[in-house]
Amino acid sequence: MNSPINKLQQLMTITMEECGELTQQCSKIIRKYKDFEDIEDKQREKLLEELGDVYCMIDLMCEHGVVDWKHIYARSSAKKDKLKIWSELID
Repeated sequence: MNSPINKLQQLMTITMEECGELTQQCSKIIRKYKDFEDIEDKQREKLLEELGDVYCMIDLMCEHGVVDWKHIYARSSAKKDKLKIWSELID
């Protein structure tokens, strides 16, 4: 493959594209369903595909030394603490 952009640009661009696709799938689910249990299998599969693609790109960022899992896990914990206050997602 002969890309006109370097590896960093490829990593960031593909990550942005995958995040956009995940955003779009989440939006489709919001528009169509009211509760978790209402989501049809086909839509769950599409959501899983987009989640997996974003996870892959996060993993590639770690492999290329852009970020590391330790800091991602720490940030995830901090976000959960905020969600305990500002949402009903975490008891």
